[in-house]
Amino acid sequence: MKAFLKYVIVRFLVCIVLIFIGVTITFLIPRLIPGTNPAEIAIRRLQMAGTYLPPESVEKMRESLLKLYGVEGTIFEQYIRFWRELLRGNLGPSFASFPTPVMKLISNSLPWTVGLLAFTTLVSWILGTILGGIAGFKNKGIFMKVFEIFANAVRPIPYYILALLLLVLFSYVLQWFPTGGAYQMGLSPSFSWDYLKSVIKHGFLPALSLIIIGVGGWFLNMRNLVSSALQEDFVHFAFLMRLRENLIFRYYTMKPMLPPQLTGLALQLGMIFNGTIITEIVFNYPGLGQLIYTAIMQSDYNLVMGITLFSVIAVALATFLIDITLPFVDPRIQYSGSGS
Repeated sequence: MKAFLKYVIVRFLVCIVLIFIGVTITFLIPRLIPGTNPAEIAIRRLQMAGTYLPPESVEKMRESLLKLYGVEGTIFEQYIRFWRELLRGNLGPSFASFPTPVMKLISNSLPWTVGLLAFTTLVSWILGTILGGIAGFKNKGIFMKVFEIFANAVRPIPYYILALLLLVLFSYVLQWFPTGGAYQMGLSPSFSWDYLKSVIKHGFLPALSLIIIGVGGWFLNMRNLVSSALQEDFVHFAFLMRLRENLIFRYYTMKPMLPPQLTGLALQLGMIFNGTIITEIVFNYPGLGQLIYTAIMQSDYNLVMGITLFSVIAVALATFLIDITLPFVDPRIQYSGSGS
């Protein structure tokens, strides 16, 4: 227990360091790129729109905007102020949706992306891992051969191409599903059956596009891992001992090959809007992918930084969680990590 506690503490400290480095890089990059000062961008937009402002008004506006967006003073002063506000949960106001706070916009969009991505990732991981393991262990089945062809066919297809195909076929041609949105207009969020049914119906096509592509990748990866495991001496020995096939499949091929799959799952879950940005845009789904696209198009400095910070923290925490979970799957990791 002491060794495992030491292992967890070390991994937690590594997680904190990763978050610190990621947040620092997120802070520095936009400030080191010329022409990304949000105060100057706001003033230029007003001037390009034909609005005349006296020089003294422009200067006062510049001072107010610099303070509002946290880019006042030296970089070191901005950095200290940035961390102070971040620890308070304040990421500043959104430029495009002023004066709405960035945290409010993210909190409104985050549940939709987390719900969509978590569900599709877990479903595709479970299906792909189980089917891939069976295909690698029993590679002569007709069904698995057909599924392998399907996985190889869909794996290279980009998310947005499949999303567009599903949208055209099921929304415009067959008209079985809505063309976009998260739920039917006019409905208020609640736990009523009408609202839940509308959410499921609107989210079905975005989820399907992500699951189809995801299953193909997990399937091929697990099939290759299990096929490699079958060449190991301990698996040959298990067959020579005439152990039951289901025992060999579960404990000699699937279980030893789970750590790489679990690591990939954690990284996939950590990337909040990975693979969903274009999918959300295609289906007009109100998640973080749609939000960051709007923020980039409108040069919303604070909102882009806020979403990036959430992504950095999510990846670091997901990696930490999988680090402390893997020793329960493979005891060798705990031993080597604890140094005992």
